[in-house]
Amino acid sequence: MGERDFIALTDGVHQLVKAPIVLVWDRLNTPVSHAIRELIAERAWLMVFLLPSYSPGLNPVEWVWARVKRSLANLAVVDLDRLEALVRNRLKRLQYRSATLDGLIAGTGLTLDHPASP
Repeated sequence: MGERDFIALTDGVHQLVKAPIVLVWDRLNTPVSHAIRELIAERAWLMVFLLPSYSPGLNPVEWVWARVKRSLANLAVVDLDRLEALVRNRLKRLQYRSATLDGLIAGTGLTLDHPASP
């Protein structure tokens, strides 16, 4: 995904959800380019938290995937379609467990400030 694709995706998501966006960026091996810095600066509705280059303990997504993988342990599936269905099911169930998600975020030591609605 190039810079333009990323900018279009970010703007498209904002148009779709009609709400502020919080982006937690782990920066895997990606330098922050001039275009991306401009993207961040020009969009008041975009809040970006830049994590260190390698920080799985600070990334709540790592905790979510660890939980999903743990729930799939010791399962034998016949094909990838069945595995995909199981993963989607586990993610969907987590989506409605806000206390669990709050706990996964709390496990990172990060805090969330809830922005006011637009």
